[in-house]
Amino acid sequence: MSLRLRRCPRSFNCSVQQSSGLRNPASQSLSTAIPLAGFAAKIRTLCAPAYDKSGVGRPGIDPVVYLKMIMIGFFEDLPSERAIAARCADSMSIRAFLKYELDEKTPEHSSFTVIRQRLGLEVYERIFTLTLEALREHGLLRGKNLGIDSSVIEANASLRALVHRNTEEQYWEYVKRLASEQGIDPEDTAAVRKFDRHRPGKGSNQEWENPHDPDAKIGRTKDGATDMIYKPEAVVDLDTGAIVQAQVQPGDEADHKHMAGRILEAQQNINRACDEKLDTLTVQSVTSDKGYYAVSELQTLQGETIRTVIVDPVANRRLDKLEPAQKQAVRAARRSVKSKSGKDLLGRRGMHIERSFAHILDCGGMRRATLRGWENLNKRYKLAAAFYNLSQLMRKLFGFGTPKQLAAFGRLLFLQLACLFTLVAAMAHQISSVGISIWQARRRVRATAAS
Repeated sequence: MSLRLRRCPRSFNCSVQQSSGLRNPASQSLSTAIPLAGFAAKIRTLCAPAYDKSGVGRPGIDPVVYLKMIMIGFFEDLPSERAIAARCADSMSIRAFLKYELDEKTPEHSSFTVIRQRLGLEVYERIFTLTLEALREHGLLRGKNLGIDSSVIEANASLRALVHRNTEEQYWEYVKRLASEQGIDPEDTAAVRKFDRHRPGKGSNQEWENPHDPDAKIGRTKDGATDMIYKPEAVVDLDTGAIVQAQVQPGDEADHKHMAGRILEAQQNINRACDEKLDTLTVQSVTSDKGYYAVSELQTLQGETIRTVIVDPVANRRLDKLEPAQKQAVRAARRSVKSKSGKDLLGRRGMHIERSFAHILDCGGMRRATLRGWENLNKRYKLAAAFYNLSQLMRKLFGFGTPKQLAAFGRLLFLQLACLFTLVAAMAHQISSVGISIWQARRRVRATAAS
């Protein structure tokens, strides 16, 4: 498959020279962390099959440059690719990080779309695995105690544009027709809204879809409102905080559905990062909230000798109505939740998983989607999870995980030095004042003795 991208001075096959632009410490640290993990050469090798080697047509953009620009969007909380391209073109330090001269034109946002469409989802999964390999080399990947949880991404789709799957009517046209059949005047807006308010099953995903984003589903956002959503899910190593599996689920899918299978997929990611056989089992426990509780999933995980630390949402579950194998799985999960180690794992689940969602969704520009389609959003989310893992590596190597943390540390250091200098100056002033007073007192004593 050939790849035709927009013309750019920094092509995939061109030799990259060091930019003479300004650098800030955060860009230097990122530039240091990336070569340490050997990302550049590996990424170019992964993406090479998608690029045309004939030399005909416009040169392709270096995939390393593309990933660096998306990384800038993650660290600077830029939700759209248009904003990322504008920021990279505007900042001198970011140009130096991308190795672009001041008179060179950085890639436009339309180039991101072409690259994303031509690189398959398996390439993004492999890029995510590369970050796990880097974490493993620095002792940040254990693969023993895993936690799983999901959150909400607001889709780039509107409820007003919903159409019926069978009749292709828009929502309010469909409601007015139903109201008219019930003898309600369709022109009476208040009566139609009252009729719609008490109509059962009005927000069914089996009946309605958004024609601009059919993959988005009707659901509840974080603030409780009804909107078109996706569910991002993360499987996290509770010993280190590294994300070992990241994917976007349909907004109407139950959390516990196929949960055991996703845990085993996370185990395969760990095995690939550790260069082990795919059927190797290192996971010892799985921790989650009550939304992931399902007796059948507990049985599957416990059948693989994996401990399940998941709270039962039913406080007075009738064990006498369960099969013996189901009863054994429920009791084992209860013992794990009530144990001291289980409570510790539940605490770490809240700390590491909620922190990852805060960095990726709220501070990484992904709480509200600017892309449409499950595959596009899944690719972007995998990259965001990979960059979060890279921030874990930066924290291990340099003591900070994001450029904002470095800037905050610099401001704190400046304030501490300013306070120290102020204190030293005040003490010096007091000492000099005391010295002058003693000198004046001695002079008066000598004058009195002489007289």
